[in-house]
Amino acid sequence: MSDVRERVTRAWHGGVGPTAARVLGVASGGYRGLLGAREWLYARGVLASRALGVPVVSIGNLTVGGTGKTPAVELAVRTLKEFGHRPAVLSRGYGRRGHGIQVVADAVSTRLDAEEAGDEPFVLARRLPGVPIVVGPNRHAAGRHAVERFGVSAIVLDDGFQHRTLAKDLEIVMARARAPWGNGRLLPGGPLREPLAALGRAHLIVVTAARAAEDVGEVAATARKHAPGVPVLAARHVASECWEAGAMRLLGPDVLRGQKLFAFAGIGAPDGFRQTLAETGALEAGFARFADHHWYTLEELGTLERRAQAASAVGLVTTEKDWARLRQFPARAVPLYVLGVRLALVSGEAEWRAAFARACPPRSA
Repeated sequence: MSDVRERVTRAWHGGVGPTAARVLGVASGGYRGLLGAREWLYARGVLASRALGVPVVSIGNLTVGGTGKTPAVELAVRTLKEFGHRPAVLSRGYGRRGHGIQVVADAVSTRLDAEEAGDEPFVLARRLPGVPIVVGPNRHAAGRHAVERFGVSAIVLDDGFQHRTLAKDLEIVMARARAPWGNGRLLPGGPLREPLAALGRAHLIVVTAARAAEDVGEVAATARKHAPGVPVLAARHVASECWEAGAMRLLGPDVLRGQKLFAFAGIGAPDGFRQTLAETGALEAGFARFADHHWYTLEELGTLERRAQAASAVGLVTTEKDWARLRQFPARAVPLYVLGVRLALVSGEAEWRAAFARACPPRSA
């Protein structure tokens, strides 16, 4: 399955043969027609977005694949708390075994594990203690549940750009600095969930994997065409914490410096993890790539350990989201290090805070 995903991803960025291109082009055209029909219905009021009565901040993207939405959700929550709000997070809970609306975490504790909640909501619950995390396929219903049960004053919607049923006050779109739109085609012929013109709905565009403000060039050029006047911010992911999974010992990212480690990840943008790992000073002895949201088996973990030993690595290292999907396994002989990251704005912090102040006015204590 991971090989199929890998081939599809390569095709989205490197192109395919003429026959496959024609087939995918026809399929993309049908998808474009469905999107156009939905847009027409919303424009004429046949379909309408419903409000929750509290400000709603949406973190989303235009493409399939990782753009760093989860750390952006965390940053949005922390910004709202600085403004005096009591926020909650809404998520679909991709890959979870549970159904309907469920509370992953309340103001006191985390109530569901990663299997029931989904890996991303579970990670957010761990990183945002005291913040209600609610999952459900119907975002409006899940939002009403959060407001009525927890009395929150603001909502952060994870992966919400394409969800038009819920009225949103602040639309934040995430995009990668390099090849942000792949081949520029709609699904299934490319990675785009919507045409680039949809950027016109955004209030902020955040470019991840940017090392400097100048790295936003390709995204900024697209924004000038489709979303003139919308601020384009540069951001990067930086290591924020590290722990050894077997003993759950919090060590800090500096402990990885100079350590030869075998890395693995099942996330949307594994190369971003590899870059962050390199910035800690760790030495990569090898890397194994899995499908996004992949649930590991004991056999796979054993294979990874043998590959690490064959490469003379002192241990394994992975992401926080991957750890959430293998934490049920007992401690192993080969140490497993987990690297957590946060989103750091390289440029545009003033625009970020100003957008939040307009959409979610600060509340007095």
